[in-house]
Amino acid sequence: MINFIPMNYRNIFFTMLIVLFLFSCQSKKLNYIDYYHKVYAIDSTHRIDKDTLATIKRYKKLFRKYPPVQNERLEEYETYIRYADRFHKKFGGIKSLDKLIVQSAPNWKYKREDRDFFKLYKKYGIDSITVEQKVLQWKRSLNKTLIDSFSIAFERDQQNKRVGPQVAINDRKNAELLIWAIKNYGFPSKQKIGLYGSNEQFMPLLILLNHMSGTEHYEYFKTKLLEYVKSGECPPRDYIEMVDKYQYIHNLEPVYGIHSHYDVNFDTADSARIDKNRKAVGFPSLKLSSKMIKDFQRKINNH
Repeated sequence: MINFIPMNYRNIFFTMLIVLFLFSCQSKKLNYIDYYHKVYAIDSTHRIDKDTLATIKRYKKLFRKYPPVQNERLEEYETYIRYADRFHKKFGGIKSLDKLIVQSAPNWKYKREDRDFFKLYKKYGIDSITVEQKVLQWKRSLNKTLIDSFSIAFERDQQNKRVGPQVAINDRKNAELLIWAIKNYGFPSKQKIGLYGSNEQFMPLLILLNHMSGTEHYEYFKTKLLEYVKSGECPPRDYIEMVDKYQYIHNLEPVYGIHSHYDVNFDTADSARIDKNRKAVGFPSLKLSSKMIKDFQRKINNH
């Protein structure tokens, strides 16, 4: 029947179809738990077959669908760019390198010591001064209100080395601040507040969330933060640290195998249960986690 529609109406019809298609694609939220599974699968496969060209293709396909995040210990987007550069494959050039700067900016204190990082940029005509300027530009774009608020929160969190009755009061205040931030600005990720606040206050959100496990708002955080794990804003590790800390405090069995006594060895049933729970939030299995930690420590020692 489309053949009998006048040309001008036919154009409008197809334009509307395209608009509806694009709208449906944008409105469909990406689930980063699936993203994390794919990243670990790509990394695990590469560890076995060492096929870097295939790894580049897999990462490239993944990043077409998901805006990349720098996953714990893997830094998959930087790994992809380094591999592509080494094998002379297109990765997006300066545009992708700019994106990598934004991904790396929260950890800039550590990145400054990475000479290979600057060599990569220099190869594409970007000197170290320009890289520093781009990081500074990123810092200026951060939410000043959140930075100031969480700088106070992290200083309060470590008051008197977390000893005495004031600890519970401070944790309650920080829980209320976190709830306020979430309701007004969304999850205060590193891309919103950085890792260093006012007066260079160190602000690792993992620690703050860990202490939320002992507050009356724990159940709210347990439910709400899972939404941000799915959106890619809250790293799975930050979430499961909080949940397992709650289990530990109340003498309950660990859900994710993070907070438990060091002398505890999980039996087969426990390991299967924990691995299933980890998979549900996009975190690697006990065995893979152990291997990743060893490889990461070996990499640091070699440097």
